[in-house]
Amino acid sequence: MHEDEADSTMFKVVVNHEEQYSIWPVDRDNPAGWHDAGRIGLKADCLAYIDTVWTDMRPLSLRQRMDGSRVQEES
Repeated sequence: MHEDEADSTMFKVVVNHEEQYSIWPVDRDNPAGWHDAGRIGLKADCLAYIDTVWTDMRPLSLRQRMDGSRVQEES
């Protein structure tokens, strides 16, 4: 694949049940367990969007466990 062809590939932002984000080519079905996050564009645009919305890299289940332990500690 030529570099200019890669630059014109359209991607979509996808998210899984753990609120982890990735990009996926728009012309392909989403991988199992992932759904559209509502953003489509060039790779750089999609990655920039992810940078703004995915501010906590911890999986959702870990965040919930940690938040639960904080609540117990505060009690």
